[in-house]
Amino acid sequence: MTAGTRAGVVSSFTVIKGSLLPETYEVFRRWDFDQSKKENLDQVRDGTWLTGGTANWRRDVAKVLNRRFDPDERDRNLVRLAQVGCPREAWDPLVLWHITRDEFLVRDFLTRWLYTEYSAGTFRLRPADVGPYLHRLAEEGHTQDGQPWSKSTRSRVASGLLQMAADFGLLSDGSVREFRSFHLRDRSFLYLVHELLAEKGGARRALDAVDWRMYLMDSGRVEAELLRLHQFRKVRFERAGSLVEIELPHPHTDAFVDDWISQELDA
Repeated sequence: MTAGTRAGVVSSFTVIKGSLLPETYEVFRRWDFDQSKKENLDQVRDGTWLTGGTANWRRDVAKVLNRRFDPDERDRNLVRLAQVGCPREAWDPLVLWHITRDEFLVRDFLTRWLYTEYSAGTFRLRPADVGPYLHRLAEEGHTQDGQPWSKSTRSRVASGLLQMAADFGLLSDGSVREFRSFHLRDRSFLYLVHELLAEKGGARRALDAVDWRMYLMDSGRVEAELLRLHQFRKVRFERAGSLVEIELPHPHTDAFVDDWISQELDA
């Protein structure tokens, strides 16, 4: 685990508090890069930016955002897109990518448990179904500060994980969840391709990355999307056996986001 990150930490707090997608969008829309992170989050705590809820609720929102995001560095593009009014349908999937860079539990749940259930053709899911997965995590040594969760906490975490999946459009709402038909918008998909190419260091590894499972996609679906975008000349995608080439019109994510922002401003 990289110093300064929480990428290997199993935390119940952020999962129980939820995705906070509307609140995150509103805060990032107002974010001032000329102020410190604390100064920005003080606007949340004092009710200047988020007027609903109690003072304790606003404090918890600020705490989650503080843990979850680094707006000046790693998550800067997410903030920039919110500030130009990026549609939530395209923006929300990017939030999932960003928070799972630093939240082991959400990432592991989606890529290892939920995707397995999806691939197996599971139709309905309940919080009790998540119990064995959480028990296995504890057996593998993934505990919070070395302490096992209480039965009540495990129940709340199980419900929270399913609700997170619902918030991102993967599952339906309600006490019994069903898988939704989920599809990434082109810009969201290309954002992730840029990020994975940089993170994995190669086209083959980016294509096969387990991260796609967070969006209920396997390498075959990713390849189909790349072929479709290749036909529309949005990317160049070539495959010969095990050799894969992906050529994007922008050299890195920052440049891609610069172009995306220009298009949003011109719309």
